[in-house]
Amino acid sequence: MSDDINAYEARITALEAKLALLEAARAPRAGSDWKGWAERYGLIGAWALLILLIGMARPDQMFAWNSYASMFGSNAMVVVLTLALIIPLTTGDFDLSIAAVMGLSSMIVAVLNVKLGYPIVGAIAIALLAGAVVGAINAFFILYFGVFSLIVTLGTGYFISGIILWLANSGTIAGVSMDLVNAVILTRVFGIPIGFYYAAVLTLIIWYVFQHTALGRRMLFVGRGREVARLSGVNVTKMRTGALIASGVIAAFAGVLYTGMRGAADPSSALAFLLPAFAAAYLGSTAIYPGRFNAPGAFVAVFFLSTGIMGLNFLGVSSFVQNLFYGGGLVIAVAISQLIRGRKPMD
Repeated sequence: MSDDINAYEARITALEAKLALLEAARAPRAGSDWKGWAERYGLIGAWALLILLIGMARPDQMFAWNSYASMFGSNAMVVVLTLALIIPLTTGDFDLSIAAVMGLSSMIVAVLNVKLGYPIVGAIAIALLAGAVVGAINAFFILYFGVFSLIVTLGTGYFISGIILWLANSGTIAGVSMDLVNAVILTRVFGIPIGFYYAAVLTLIIWYVFQHTALGRRMLFVGRGREVARLSGVNVTKMRTGALIASGVIAAFAGVLYTGMRGAADPSSALAFLLPAFAAAYLGSTAIYPGRFNAPGAFVAVFFLSTGIMGLNFLGVSSFVQNLFYGGGLVIAVAISQLIRGRKPMD
């Protein structure tokens, strides 16, 4: 028995060593690999260039700190939703239910707090639990029945949308506890709503897990080759299940932030954030750690896209351009990501 355990641990150690060597080989060499540095930090440079170009036409608005403070706060839940998405993407699964889970969480908080008088902390806890349940249901159908994750999560997303409409009954539910509103949008640090800092801390946590823990490395192994990971001793089912449950919980947290930002919940608005989350996830995979989904890249990508939308609004462009911007951004991001991965399939 002890020999089997030692052999298992040896396989895991060897697999982790191989990934470390692979990451080291891909990392830019200080002072020599300028192309690698440009690839990693090019999106940040493009973000700065975007600000300068639009700022030339609208300097009073584009170079005003208040514009960015508001943008950072209002897009905190988009960052969190994107982080929820990249976790199953890392293990090779799609989760199209994240926006619906975000809406469900928002509606649960509002219904429990406003209509049933639950304390806001208890309502939030139940909303997060609901996200975990949805993730577990997704994992059950994907892993037990072997159904493609895209199909399962598309179906559960629509099913959840029906539940949201049933919970909403008369539409938007306003009057959520001011404790939540204060904890998300009204309390500010350096002029930025505190919700932004929640998203930033979550980004750091996920970055640390992916970069500096065995769990993160095993998730990467699973995403890059499930059969190879399985033969090397990694519990692929456990990794994928955990990723889907974590996705549901984090998406539910995005719904809590969204409710606090608005002070209300409505049955349909959350679904509009699915495309921005996918666009940011894939665009983020071309930066910081190119070729794989990563939290810092997703964080930068969300605000790069948000800055573009904000700038277009300052220029007086019609609102329909937002869909064009996000849709075009997603297609371009996927194309670039495929080039970086050597035209290998994402899953």
